[in-house]
Amino acid sequence: MILILFFVYLFLLSIELIGKGASLLGRQVAQRLLETTSNPFVGLFIGVLVTSLVQSSSLTTSLVVALVGGGILNLPTAIPIVMGANIGTTITNTMVSMAHIKWRRDFRRAFAAATVHDFFNILTVIIIFPLELKFHFLTNIARSFERLFENAGGFRFTSPVKSAIEPALHSIKYLFREILHWGKHICGMLMIGIGLVVLFISLVSIVRMLKSLLIGKVEVWIDKYIFRNNLLSMSLGLFITTVVQSSSLTTSVMVPLVATGILSLEKAFIYTMGANVGTTFTALMASFAVSGHMRATAVAVALAHLSFNLIGIAIFYPVRRIRRIPINLARRLSFVSSRYRYVPFLYVGSVFIILPLLIIIFDKAVGR
Repeated sequence: MILILFFVYLFLLSIELIGKGASLLGRQVAQRLLETTSNPFVGLFIGVLVTSLVQSSSLTTSLVVALVGGGILNLPTAIPIVMGANIGTTITNTMVSMAHIKWRRDFRRAFAAATVHDFFNILTVIIIFPLELKFHFLTNIARSFERLFENAGGFRFTSPVKSAIEPALHSIKYLFREILHWGKHICGMLMIGIGLVVLFISLVSIVRMLKSLLIGKVEVWIDKYIFRNNLLSMSLGLFITTVVQSSSLTTSVMVPLVATGILSLEKAFIYTMGANVGTTFTALMASFAVSGHMRATAVAVALAHLSFNLIGIAIFYPVRRIRRIPINLARRLSFVSSRYRYVPFLYVGSVFIILPLLIIIFDKAVGR
């Protein structure tokens, strides 16, 4: 059990390494991108691309909140970026699922667990984004609640998981920057590279140990106690994401459990919905820290993010047993991806990078 906990720690560290490395490479670029559009449609894809680059929807939405607080972005422009961030954040657990690509059955389950999050967010955007453009209903919902929070003071919350990982992250960064005197970009690329190696090693080790030592006991324990009903599953996703302040971490931990057959895709989907709500906590805290007359607008952005996720749950939770749309789409894509190994790479590259980049470039070209 100690060895499993050690590899879980390495697994969480690897995700943070990849995120921090991506942030070192792309944070300034991300901020410039966020500042450069007033087109809501383009803003949606900027949110996808920026979050894919920095590997954190919490960082993206916190940046958006800060830019709104500084008067650089207005509410109607900020809300589509936040919607895009919800899609972009799913790239992390999709990358985690790639570690199972050598084992077809495991990979099929892992990729379905990762992409059910994608499809939930994408379908929610497809439904809500046109309504927001036409009626500004998310904006109106957010503004109707912002008065409740406009006098709230700023406060901070420290994630215990991130506190445990921070010393190792700081040591690696200190080694590269202060001892070896490598530049920020080289440091970022090395952190991503090390993170990917540690991710693969830790994930393979966890899966093997679960299969060989604990699979029967863990399966019964998880099914009977942790995920015994939908309310508990969703609450668990919400609570863990609120504590660790990263839906990427929360949902990535779930992927190997589904891959090994310990957790069903249906329960993972419910858990993911809760994680989507939990990830709004960071931006809400950031909005409370904004000072001056823009605080209310910053809070409204965070509340719009919360409203977006709650509406998505209200739409897809009741119909999951009838239509099972996100689950079936994820299963079909994972089946194709397990047969043709180039499909997952094509999917990730096109959805999270190429398509958003082409739309942003086209917008800049037309704008000139």
